Amino acid sequence: MSEQPVQPPAEDGPKGPSKSELKKQAKAAEKEKKAAEKAAKQAELAQQQAAAEVDLATENYGALPLNQSQSRPRQERVQITSLSNRYDQTVLFRARIQTSRAQGNKMVFLNLRQRIDSVQAVVIFTPQSPEKVSKQMVKWTAGLADESIVLIEGVVKKAPEPIKSATVSDVEIHVSKIHLVVGLFTRLPFTLDDASRADLEIETSETQYNRVLLETRLNNRVLDLRTQTNQAVFKLQAAIGDLFRDFLSAKGFMEIHSPKLQGAATESGASVFKVSYFKGSAFLAQSPQLAKQMAIAADFERVYEIGPVFRAEDSNTHRHMTEFMGLDLEMTIEEHYHEVMELLDGLFLSIFKGLRENYSKEIEAVGKQFPADEFKWREGPEGTLKFTFKEAIDLLVEDGVPREVLDDINTENEKRLGRIVKAKYDTDYYIIDKFPMELRPFYTMPDAEDPTLSNSYDFFMRGEEILSGAQRIHEPNLLAEKMRSKGVDPESMRGYLDGFRLGCPPHGGGGIGLERVLMLFLKLNNIRRASLFPRDPKRLEP
Repeated sequence: MSEQPVQPPAEDGPKGPSKSELKKQAKAAEKEKKAAEKAAKQAELAQQQAAAEVDLATENYGALPLNQSQSRPRQERVQITSLSNRYDQTVLFRARIQTSRAQGNKMVFLNLRQRIDSVQAVVIFTPQSPEKVSKQMVKWTAGLADESIVLIEGVVKKAPEPIKSATVSDVEIHVSKIHLVVGLFTRLPFTLDDASRADLEIETSETQYNRVLLETRLNNRVLDLRTQTNQAVFKLQAAIGDLFRDFLSAKGFMEIHSPKLQGAATESGASVFKVSYFKGSAFLAQSPQLAKQMAIAADFERVYEIGPVFRAEDSNTHRHMTEFMGLDLEMTIEEHYHEVMELLDGLFLSIFKGLRENYSKEIEAVGKQFPADEFKWREGPEGTLKFTFKEAIDLLVEDGVPREVLDDINTENEKRLGRIVKAKYDTDYYIIDKFPMELRPFYTMPDAEDPTLSNSYDFFMRGEEILSGAQRIHEPNLLAEKMRSKGVDPESMRGYLDGFRLGCPPHGGGGIGLERVLMLFLKLNNIRRASLFPRDPKRLEP
Protein backbone atom coordinates (compact mmCIF):
# COMPACT_ATOMS: atom_id res chain seq x y z
CA MET A 1 0.00 0.00 0.00
CA SER A 2 1.43 3.16 -1.04
CA GLU A 3 1.48 6.11 1.44
CA GLN A 4 -0.97 9.03 0.86
CA PRO A 5 0.59 12.41 0.95
CA VAL A 6 -0.55 14.62 3.90
CA GLN A 7 -2.73 17.53 2.70
CA PRO A 8 -1.77 20.95 4.11
CA PRO A 9 -4.62 22.98 5.73
CA ALA A 10 -6.59 25.23 3.47
CA GLU A 11 -5.45 28.81 3.40
CA ASP A 12 -9.04 30.23 3.35
CA GLY A 13 -10.46 28.49 6.51
CA PRO A 14 -12.12 30.42 9.51
CA LYS A 15 -9.74 32.37 11.78
CA GLY A 16 -10.09 33.16 15.61
CA PRO A 17 -10.62 36.76 16.92
CA SER A 18 -7.61 38.93 16.84
CA LYS A 19 -6.09 40.44 19.95
CA SER A 20 -7.60 43.85 19.25
CA GLU A 21 -11.03 42.26 18.76
CA LEU A 22 -10.65 40.44 22.02
CA LYS A 23 -9.82 43.74 23.74
CA LYS A 24 -12.88 45.38 22.23
CA GLN A 25 -15.09 42.52 23.36
CA ALA A 26 -13.66 42.74 26.86
CA LYS A 27 -14.28 46.47 27.00
CA ALA A 28 -17.84 46.04 25.77
CA ALA A 29 -18.50 43.37 28.38
CA GLU A 30 -17.05 45.61 31.09
CA LYS A 31 -19.19 48.50 29.92
CA GLU A 32 -22.31 46.35 29.99
CA LYS A 33 -21.41 45.16 33.48
CA LYS A 34 -20.95 48.74 34.76
CA ALA A 35 -24.19 49.82 33.14
CA ALA A 36 -25.99 46.96 34.83
CA GLU A 37 -24.43 47.84 38.18
CA LYS A 38 -25.39 51.51 37.73
CA ALA A 39 -28.92 50.58 36.79
CA ALA A 40 -29.17 48.34 39.82
CA LYS A 41 -27.79 51.09 42.04
CA GLN A 42 -30.21 53.65 40.60
CA ALA A 43 -33.05 51.21 41.11
CA GLU A 44 -31.96 50.74 44.71
CA LEU A 45 -31.73 54.53 45.25
CA ALA A 46 -35.12 55.03 43.66
CA GLN A 47 -36.52 52.39 45.94
CA GLN A 48 -34.94 54.08 48.95
CA GLN A 49 -36.23 57.49 47.84
CA ALA A 50 -39.69 56.09 47.36
CA ALA A 51 -39.49 54.61 50.81
CA ALA A 52 -38.30 57.97 52.22
CA GLU A 53 -41.20 59.78 50.57
CA VAL A 54 -43.63 57.65 52.48
CA ASP A 55 -44.62 59.98 55.34
CA LEU A 56 -44.97 57.93 58.48
CA ALA A 57 -45.89 60.95 60.67
CA THR A 58 -49.04 62.14 58.89
CA GLU A 59 -51.09 61.72 62.05
CA ASN A 60 -48.79 64.05 63.99
CA TYR A 61 -49.28 67.26 62.01
CA GLY A 62 -51.60 69.08 59.64
CA ALA A 63 -54.62 71.34 59.69
CA LEU A 64 -57.47 70.45 62.01
CA PRO A 65 -61.04 70.55 60.68
CA LEU A 66 -63.08 73.65 61.43
CA ASN A 67 -64.04 73.57 65.09
CA GLN A 68 -67.81 73.30 65.15
CA SER A 69 -67.85 71.72 68.61
CA GLN A 70 -68.16 68.31 66.99
CA SER A 71 -66.28 66.54 69.77
CA ARG A 72 -65.02 67.06 73.30
CA PRO A 73 -62.25 64.63 74.22
CA ARG A 74 -61.53 66.55 77.49
CA GLN A 75 -57.76 66.43 77.08
CA GLU A 76 -55.88 68.34 79.74
CA ARG A 77 -54.25 71.48 78.39
CA VAL A 78 -51.64 73.57 80.18
CA GLN A 79 -50.57 77.19 80.19
CA ILE A 80 -47.12 78.25 79.02
CA THR A 81 -46.53 80.04 82.31
CA SER A 82 -46.60 76.65 84.13
CA LEU A 83 -44.04 74.87 81.94
CA SER A 84 -41.02 75.54 84.18
CA ASN A 85 -42.54 73.14 86.71
CA ARG A 86 -43.11 70.34 84.19
CA TYR A 87 -39.65 68.97 83.30
CA ASP A 88 -39.80 65.79 81.18
CA GLN A 89 -43.59 65.83 81.12
CA THR A 90 -45.60 65.49 77.93
CA VAL A 91 -47.86 68.53 77.64
CA LEU A 92 -50.61 69.78 75.35
CA PHE A 93 -51.34 73.46 74.80
CA ARG A 94 -52.67 75.95 72.27
CA ALA A 95 -50.58 78.97 71.29
CA ARG A 96 -49.78 81.43 68.53
CA ILE A 97 -46.61 81.23 66.50
CA GLN A 98 -44.88 84.55 67.09
CA THR A 99 -41.84 83.65 64.98
CA SER A 100 -40.38 80.55 63.31
CA ARG A 101 -36.86 79.78 62.11
CA ALA A 102 -35.88 76.74 60.03
CA GLN A 103 -32.39 75.24 60.15
CA GLY A 104 -31.95 73.19 57.00
CA ASN A 105 -34.68 70.66 56.29
CA LYS A 106 -34.42 68.73 59.53
CA MET A 107 -35.14 71.32 62.25
CA VAL A 108 -37.38 74.32 62.89
CA PHE A 109 -37.56 76.56 65.98
CA LEU A 110 -40.84 78.17 67.05
CA ASN A 111 -41.50 81.01 69.49
CA LEU A 112 -44.93 80.19 70.88
CA ARG A 113 -47.03 82.81 72.70
CA GLN A 114 -49.99 82.87 75.08
CA ARG A 115 -50.97 86.36 76.21
CA ILE A 116 -47.92 87.73 78.01
CA ASP A 117 -45.99 84.42 78.12
CA SER A 118 -43.85 82.74 75.46
CA VAL A 119 -41.71 79.62 75.14
CA GLN A 120 -39.37 78.16 72.55
CA ALA A 121 -40.29 74.91 70.82
CA VAL A 122 -38.30 72.79 68.38
CA VAL A 123 -39.43 70.28 65.74
CA ILE A 124 -36.55 67.89 64.87
CA PHE A 125 -36.45 65.11 62.24
CA THR A 126 -34.80 61.95 63.59
CA PRO A 127 -34.03 59.24 61.00
CA GLN A 128 -34.29 56.59 63.69
CA SER A 129 -37.93 57.52 64.38
CA PRO A 130 -39.45 58.96 61.20
CA GLU A 131 -42.88 57.85 62.37
CA LYS A 132 -42.71 60.54 65.09
CA VAL A 133 -41.28 63.54 63.24
CA SER A 134 -40.74 63.24 59.50
CA LYS A 135 -38.97 65.60 57.10
CA GLN A 136 -42.36 66.47 55.66
CA MET A 137 -43.58 67.44 59.13
CA VAL A 138 -40.58 69.74 59.60
CA LYS A 139 -41.13 71.32 56.17
CA TRP A 140 -44.85 71.84 56.83
CA THR A 141 -44.15 73.43 60.22
CA ALA A 142 -41.58 75.80 58.73
CA GLY A 143 -44.20 76.99 56.26
CA LEU A 144 -46.74 78.06 58.89
CA ALA A 145 -47.37 81.80 58.94
CA ASP A 146 -46.54 83.92 61.97
CA GLU A 147 -49.62 84.46 64.19
CA SER A 148 -51.10 81.09 63.22
CA ILE A 149 -52.83 79.33 66.11
CA VAL A 150 -51.49 75.82 66.69
CA LEU A 151 -52.12 72.93 69.03
CA ILE A 152 -48.81 71.61 70.37
CA GLU A 153 -47.97 68.31 72.02
CA GLY A 154 -44.44 67.74 73.19
CA VAL A 155 -42.03 67.03 76.00
CA VAL A 156 -40.76 69.78 78.29
CA LYS A 157 -36.96 69.76 78.30
CA LYS A 158 -34.51 71.89 80.25
CA ALA A 159 -32.97 74.52 78.00
CA PRO A 160 -29.19 74.19 77.65
CA GLU A 161 -28.96 77.94 78.32
CA PRO A 162 -31.52 80.69 79.06
CA ILE A 163 -33.58 81.52 75.98
CA LYS A 164 -33.60 85.30 75.74
CA SER A 165 -36.44 85.48 73.23
CA ALA A 166 -38.92 83.71 75.55
CA THR A 167 -40.41 84.76 78.86
CA VAL A 168 -40.26 81.13 80.02
CA SER A 169 -36.55 80.93 79.36
CA ASP A 170 -35.45 77.83 81.27
CA VAL A 171 -37.25 75.18 79.18
CA GLU A 172 -38.04 74.33 75.58
CA ILE A 173 -40.63 72.04 74.06
CA HIS A 174 -39.55 69.10 71.94
CA VAL A 175 -42.58 68.84 69.68
CA SER A 176 -44.06 65.47 68.80
CA LYS A 177 -47.37 66.75 67.38
CA ILE A 178 -48.37 70.07 65.87
CA HIS A 179 -51.75 70.86 64.33
CA LEU A 180 -53.04 74.07 62.81
CA VAL A 181 -56.15 75.30 64.62
CA VAL A 182 -56.60 78.58 62.71
CA GLY A 183 -54.40 80.03 60.00
CA LEU A 184 -54.19 83.51 58.49
CA PHE A 185 -56.35 84.74 55.64
CA THR A 186 -54.44 87.94 54.95
CA ARG A 187 -50.94 89.39 55.21
CA LEU A 188 -49.76 90.91 58.47
CA PRO A 189 -49.47 94.73 58.28
CA PHE A 190 -46.50 94.50 60.65
CA THR A 191 -44.73 91.89 62.74
CA LEU A 192 -45.23 91.62 66.47
CA ASP A 193 -41.48 91.80 66.94
CA ASP A 194 -41.47 95.22 65.25
CA ALA A 195 -44.52 96.29 67.25
CA SER A 196 -42.86 95.25 70.51
CA ARG A 197 -39.57 97.04 70.02
CA ALA A 198 -38.67 100.04 72.19
CA ASP A 199 -38.05 103.35 70.42
CA LEU A 200 -34.61 103.58 72.02
CA GLU A 201 -33.58 100.24 70.50
CA ILE A 202 -34.74 101.39 67.05
CA GLU A 203 -32.83 104.65 67.35
CA THR A 204 -29.55 103.22 68.70
CA SER A 205 -29.28 99.84 66.96
CA GLU A 206 -27.02 99.34 63.95
CA THR A 207 -29.71 97.07 62.55
CA GLN A 208 -32.36 98.72 60.38
CA TYR A 209 -35.66 98.09 62.16
CA ASN A 210 -39.18 98.96 61.06
CA ARG A 211 -40.88 101.50 63.32
CA VAL A 212 -44.60 100.85 63.80
CA LEU A 213 -46.30 104.24 64.23
CA LEU A 214 -49.17 104.76 66.67
CA GLU A 215 -51.60 105.53 63.83
CA THR A 216 -50.70 102.23 62.13
CA ARG A 217 -51.16 100.40 65.41
CA LEU A 218 -54.59 101.90 66.05
CA ASN A 219 -55.69 101.17 62.48
CA ASN A 220 -54.74 97.52 63.05
CA ARG A 221 -55.60 97.42 66.73
CA VAL A 222 -56.46 93.71 66.95
CA LEU A 223 -52.96 92.74 65.88
CA ASP A 224 -51.36 95.47 68.00
CA LEU A 225 -53.21 94.28 71.11
CA ARG A 226 -51.52 90.89 70.79
CA THR A 227 -48.11 92.26 71.77
CA GLN A 228 -46.92 91.19 75.18
CA THR A 229 -46.71 94.87 76.11
CA ASN A 230 -50.39 95.44 75.40
CA GLN A 231 -51.41 92.18 77.02
CA ALA A 232 -49.71 93.50 80.17
CA VAL A 233 -51.18 97.02 79.80
CA PHE A 234 -54.74 95.78 79.74
CA LYS A 235 -54.21 93.26 82.49
CA LEU A 236 -53.07 96.23 84.58
CA GLN A 237 -56.12 98.21 83.47
CA ALA A 238 -58.38 95.41 84.68
CA ALA A 239 -56.39 95.27 87.92
CA ILE A 240 -57.02 98.97 88.59
CA GLY A 241 -60.76 98.35 88.23
CA ASP A 242 -60.57 95.35 90.57
CA LEU A 243 -58.54 97.25 93.18
CA PHE A 244 -60.97 100.19 92.95
CA ARG A 245 -63.94 97.89 93.58
CA ASP A 246 -62.26 95.90 96.33
CA PHE A 247 -61.22 98.97 98.32
CA LEU A 248 -64.60 100.69 98.10
CA SER A 249 -66.62 97.54 98.77
CA ALA A 250 -64.58 97.03 101.93
CA LYS A 251 -65.46 100.62 102.93
CA GLY A 252 -69.20 100.04 102.63
CA PHE A 253 -69.74 101.39 99.10
CA MET A 254 -72.29 99.96 96.70
CA GLU A 255 -71.85 99.81 92.94
CA ILE A 256 -74.52 101.56 90.87
CA HIS A 257 -75.24 101.76 87.14
CA SER A 258 -76.53 105.09 85.91
CA PRO A 259 -78.05 105.95 82.51
CA LYS A 260 -75.83 107.47 79.85
CA LEU A 261 -78.70 109.21 78.06
CA GLN A 262 -79.70 112.39 79.85
CA GLY A 263 -82.15 115.21 79.28
CA ALA A 264 -79.67 118.02 80.09
CA ALA A 265 -75.93 118.68 80.14
CA THR A 266 -74.29 118.16 83.53
CA GLU A 267 -71.06 120.09 83.08
CA SER A 268 -71.19 122.66 80.26
CA GLY A 269 -73.16 122.74 77.05
CA ALA A 270 -70.04 123.28 74.96
CA SER A 271 -68.62 119.84 75.74
CA VAL A 272 -71.66 117.61 75.49
CA PHE A 273 -72.76 115.28 72.71
CA LYS A 274 -76.31 116.00 71.59
CA VAL A 275 -78.19 113.09 70.04
CA SER A 276 -81.65 112.72 68.55
CA TYR A 277 -84.13 111.11 70.92
CA PHE A 278 -87.39 110.27 69.16
CA LYS A 279 -89.06 113.67 68.59
CA GLY A 280 -86.66 115.53 70.84
CA SER A 281 -83.00 115.55 71.87
CA ALA A 282 -80.88 113.92 74.54
CA PHE A 283 -77.29 114.21 75.72
CA LEU A 284 -74.61 111.62 76.35
CA ALA A 285 -73.60 111.74 80.00
CA GLN A 286 -70.43 113.70 80.71
CA SER A 287 -70.27 111.91 84.06
CA PRO A 288 -72.59 110.01 86.41
CA GLN A 289 -72.57 113.12 88.61
CA LEU A 290 -76.33 113.69 88.79
CA ALA A 291 -77.13 110.02 89.37
CA LYS A 292 -74.50 109.72 92.12
CA GLN A 293 -75.90 112.70 93.98
CA MET A 294 -79.48 111.55 93.62
CA ALA A 295 -78.43 108.13 94.98
CA ILE A 296 -77.04 109.93 98.05
CA ALA A 297 -80.36 111.80 98.37
CA ALA A 298 -82.00 108.37 98.22
CA ASP A 299 -79.96 107.32 101.29
CA PHE A 300 -77.54 104.99 99.49
CA GLU A 301 -74.85 106.67 101.64
CA ARG A 302 -71.82 105.47 99.64
CA VAL A 303 -71.86 104.64 95.92
CA TYR A 304 -69.42 104.09 93.09
CA GLU A 305 -69.63 103.38 89.37
CA ILE A 306 -67.32 102.24 86.59
CA GLY A 307 -68.71 103.32 83.25
CA PRO A 308 -68.20 105.30 80.03
CA VAL A 309 -67.93 109.08 80.09
CA PHE A 310 -68.44 111.26 77.00
CA ARG A 311 -66.81 114.63 76.33
CA ALA A 312 -67.45 116.55 73.10
CA GLU A 313 -64.19 118.46 73.33
CA ASP A 314 -62.23 118.91 70.11
CA SER A 315 -58.96 118.24 71.92
CA ASN A 316 -56.37 116.31 69.94
CA THR A 317 -53.81 115.95 72.71
CA HIS A 318 -51.89 113.09 74.26
CA ARG A 319 -54.30 112.94 77.23
CA HIS A 320 -57.81 113.66 75.91
CA MET A 321 -60.42 111.33 74.45
CA THR A 322 -64.08 111.85 73.59
CA GLU A 323 -65.02 108.65 75.41
CA PHE A 324 -63.21 107.16 78.37
CA MET A 325 -63.90 104.99 81.40
CA GLY A 326 -64.79 106.88 84.53
CA LEU A 327 -64.20 105.56 88.04
CA ASP A 328 -66.64 107.64 90.09
CA LEU A 329 -67.68 107.65 93.71
CA GLU A 330 -69.88 109.70 96.02
CA MET A 331 -70.34 109.52 99.80
CA THR A 332 -72.06 111.31 102.64
CA ILE A 333 -70.03 113.69 104.78
CA GLU A 334 -70.31 113.58 108.55
CA GLU A 335 -68.32 116.72 109.40
CA HIS A 336 -65.86 117.88 106.74
CA TYR A 337 -65.22 117.33 103.05
CA HIS A 338 -61.67 116.23 103.82
CA GLU A 339 -63.25 112.92 104.87
CA VAL A 340 -63.87 112.34 101.16
CA MET A 341 -60.46 113.60 100.09
CA GLU A 342 -58.72 111.35 102.60
CA LEU A 343 -60.74 108.31 101.54
CA LEU A 344 -59.83 109.00 97.91
CA ASP A 345 -56.19 109.30 98.93
CA GLY A 346 -56.40 105.93 100.67
CA LEU A 347 -58.00 104.50 97.53
CA PHE A 348 -55.12 105.61 95.32
CA LEU A 349 -52.49 104.39 97.76
CA SER A 350 -54.24 101.01 97.82
CA ILE A 351 -54.25 100.87 93.99
CA PHE A 352 -50.57 101.84 93.70
CA LYS A 353 -49.52 99.32 96.32
CA GLY A 354 -51.70 96.59 94.81
CA LEU A 355 -50.20 97.08 91.37
CA ARG A 356 -46.64 97.04 92.68
CA GLU A 357 -47.09 93.97 94.87
CA ASN A 358 -49.26 91.81 92.61
CA TYR A 359 -48.45 92.85 89.05
CA SER A 360 -44.68 93.36 88.97
CA LYS A 361 -44.38 90.93 86.04
CA GLU A 362 -46.76 93.01 83.92
CA ILE A 363 -45.13 96.30 84.95
CA GLU A 364 -41.75 94.88 83.97
CA ALA A 365 -43.11 93.69 80.60
CA VAL A 366 -44.41 97.18 79.78
CA GLY A 367 -41.15 98.75 80.94
CA LYS A 368 -39.17 96.83 78.31
CA GLN A 369 -40.94 98.78 75.56
CA PHE A 370 -41.67 101.95 77.53
CA PRO A 371 -38.77 102.46 79.94
CA ALA A 372 -39.71 104.81 82.78
CA ASP A 373 -38.68 105.79 86.25
CA GLU A 374 -40.63 103.77 88.79
CA PHE A 375 -43.73 105.63 89.93
CA LYS A 376 -43.14 107.08 93.40
CA TRP A 377 -45.49 108.08 96.20
CA ARG A 378 -44.96 108.93 99.85
CA GLU A 379 -45.23 105.89 102.08
CA GLY A 380 -43.88 107.32 105.33
CA PRO A 381 -45.78 108.72 108.31
CA GLU A 382 -45.88 112.19 106.68
CA GLY A 383 -48.47 110.88 104.23
CA THR A 384 -49.37 112.14 100.77
CA LEU A 385 -48.13 115.60 99.83
CA LYS A 386 -51.02 118.11 99.95
CA PHE A 387 -51.05 121.84 99.30
CA THR A 388 -53.57 124.50 98.32
CA PHE A 389 -54.10 126.01 94.89
CA LYS A 390 -52.50 129.23 96.19
CA GLU A 391 -49.44 127.32 97.40
CA ALA A 392 -49.18 125.59 94.01
CA ILE A 393 -49.23 129.01 92.32
CA ASP A 394 -46.48 130.20 94.67
CA LEU A 395 -44.30 127.22 93.71
CA LEU A 396 -44.70 128.08 90.04
CA VAL A 397 -43.95 131.76 90.63
CA GLU A 398 -40.80 130.81 92.56
CA ASP A 399 -39.79 128.78 89.49
CA GLY A 400 -40.15 131.81 87.22
CA VAL A 401 -43.74 131.67 85.96
CA PRO A 402 -45.39 135.16 85.92
CA ARG A 403 -48.16 135.29 88.51
CA GLU A 404 -50.49 137.18 86.15
CA VAL A 405 -50.83 134.14 83.84
CA LEU A 406 -51.74 131.81 86.71
CA ASP A 407 -55.45 132.47 87.20
CA ASP A 408 -55.65 128.81 86.22
CA ILE A 409 -52.93 126.18 85.83
CA ASN A 410 -52.75 125.14 82.19
CA THR A 411 -51.34 121.85 80.93
CA GLU A 412 -47.83 123.21 80.46
CA ASN A 413 -47.69 124.61 84.00
CA GLU A 414 -49.28 121.43 85.40
CA LYS A 415 -46.33 119.47 84.05
CA ARG A 416 -43.92 122.11 85.26
CA LEU A 417 -45.41 121.88 88.74
CA GLY A 418 -45.01 118.10 88.58
CA ARG A 419 -41.29 118.51 87.85
CA ILE A 420 -40.94 121.03 90.71
CA VAL A 421 -42.69 118.70 93.15
CA LYS A 422 -40.62 115.67 92.05
CA ALA A 423 -37.37 117.61 92.46
CA LYS A 424 -38.34 119.13 95.81
CA TYR A 425 -40.32 116.32 97.44
CA ASP A 426 -39.37 113.19 95.43
CA THR A 427 -42.95 112.13 94.76
CA ASP A 428 -44.99 111.64 91.59
CA TYR A 429 -48.32 111.77 93.42
CA TYR A 430 -49.83 114.76 95.25
CA ILE A 431 -53.10 116.61 95.96
CA ILE A 432 -54.06 120.26 95.40
CA ASP A 433 -56.92 121.60 97.54
CA LYS A 434 -59.08 124.78 97.58
CA PHE A 435 -59.49 125.66 93.90
CA PRO A 436 -61.04 129.02 92.94
CA MET A 437 -64.82 128.79 92.71
CA GLU A 438 -64.84 130.18 89.18
CA LEU A 439 -62.89 127.16 87.93
CA ARG A 440 -65.34 124.55 89.24
CA PRO A 441 -68.79 123.25 88.15
CA PHE A 442 -72.03 124.73 89.49
CA TYR A 443 -72.60 121.93 92.01
CA THR A 444 -69.33 122.64 93.92
CA MET A 445 -69.69 123.84 97.51
CA PRO A 446 -68.11 127.28 98.20
CA ASP A 447 -65.61 127.69 101.03
CA ALA A 448 -67.32 128.81 104.27
CA GLU A 449 -64.87 131.67 104.90
CA ASP A 450 -63.94 132.78 101.38
CA PRO A 451 -66.73 132.37 98.80
CA THR A 452 -64.23 132.87 95.95
CA LEU A 453 -62.71 129.52 96.90
CA SER A 454 -64.32 126.09 96.81
CA ASN A 455 -64.22 122.90 98.83
CA SER A 456 -62.65 121.10 95.91
CA TYR A 457 -59.48 119.19 95.11
CA ASP A 458 -57.56 117.61 92.25
CA PHE A 459 -55.20 114.65 92.44
CA PHE A 460 -52.08 114.48 90.25
CA MET A 461 -49.73 111.81 88.90
CA ARG A 462 -46.46 112.79 87.21
CA GLY A 463 -47.70 116.36 86.88
CA GLU A 464 -51.07 115.58 85.27
CA GLU A 465 -54.54 115.63 86.80
CA ILE A 466 -56.13 112.21 87.30
CA LEU A 467 -59.04 113.09 89.63
CA SER A 468 -61.28 116.06 90.15
CA GLY A 469 -63.60 116.16 93.14
CA ALA A 470 -65.32 118.28 95.74
CA GLN A 471 -67.98 118.68 98.35
CA ARG A 472 -71.27 119.13 96.46
CA ILE A 473 -73.99 121.67 97.18
CA HIS A 474 -76.85 119.85 98.89
CA GLU A 475 -79.05 122.88 99.67
CA PRO A 476 -81.50 123.37 96.74
CA ASN A 477 -81.75 127.18 96.83
CA LEU A 478 -77.97 127.67 96.81
CA LEU A 479 -77.69 125.02 94.11
CA ALA A 480 -80.24 126.82 91.89
CA GLU A 481 -78.41 130.11 92.43
CA LYS A 482 -75.08 128.59 91.36
CA MET A 483 -76.72 126.96 88.35
CA ARG A 484 -77.98 130.33 87.14
CA SER A 485 -74.55 131.90 87.70
CA LYS A 486 -73.05 129.27 85.38
CA GLY A 487 -75.71 129.76 82.72
CA VAL A 488 -77.73 126.65 83.53
CA ASP A 489 -81.52 126.96 83.79
CA PRO A 490 -82.68 125.21 87.00
CA GLU A 491 -85.95 124.28 85.30
CA SER A 492 -84.03 122.21 82.73
CA MET A 493 -82.79 120.02 85.60
CA ARG A 494 -85.90 119.90 87.76
CA GLY A 495 -85.62 116.14 88.38
CA TYR A 496 -82.11 116.65 89.75
CA LEU A 497 -83.14 119.59 91.98
CA ASP A 498 -86.20 117.78 93.30
CA GLY A 499 -83.95 115.23 94.98
CA PHE A 500 -82.40 118.01 97.07
CA ARG A 501 -85.77 119.57 97.88
CA LEU A 502 -86.64 116.26 99.55
CA GLY A 503 -83.64 116.69 101.84
CA CYS A 504 -80.15 115.45 101.01
CA PRO A 505 -77.24 114.92 103.44
CA PRO A 506 -73.92 116.72 102.96
CA HIS A 507 -71.84 114.75 100.49
CA GLY A 508 -68.86 114.77 98.17
CA GLY A 509 -66.97 112.61 95.75
CA GLY A 510 -64.72 112.52 92.74
CA GLY A 511 -64.26 111.26 89.23
CA ILE A 512 -61.18 109.41 88.00
CA GLY A 513 -60.10 108.76 84.42
CA LEU A 514 -59.11 105.09 84.26
CA GLU A 515 -57.00 105.40 81.12
CA ARG A 516 -55.20 108.47 82.42
CA VAL A 517 -54.22 106.72 85.66
CA LEU A 518 -52.90 103.75 83.68
CA MET A 519 -51.03 105.96 81.20
CA LEU A 520 -49.30 107.95 83.93
CA PHE A 521 -48.49 105.04 86.22
CA LEU A 522 -46.72 103.26 83.32
CA LYS A 523 -45.62 106.48 81.56
CA LEU A 524 -47.06 105.40 78.21
CA ASN A 525 -46.93 109.02 76.95
CA ASN A 526 -50.23 108.80 75.05
CA ILE A 527 -53.64 107.96 76.49
CA ARG A 528 -54.61 106.07 73.34
CA ARG A 529 -52.14 103.36 74.36
CA ALA A 530 -54.17 102.89 77.55
CA SER A 531 -57.52 102.58 75.74
CA LEU A 532 -58.62 99.33 74.14
CA PHE A 533 -60.24 101.02 71.14
CA PRO A 534 -59.71 104.77 71.65
CA ARG A 535 -62.19 107.42 70.62
CA ASP A 536 -61.02 110.95 69.88
CA PRO A 537 -62.19 113.74 67.54
CA LYS A 538 -60.57 111.97 64.58
CA ARG A 539 -61.23 108.32 65.39
CA LEU A 540 -64.40 106.25 65.55
CA GLU A 541 -62.94 102.99 64.16
CA PRO A 542 -62.04 100.28 64.86
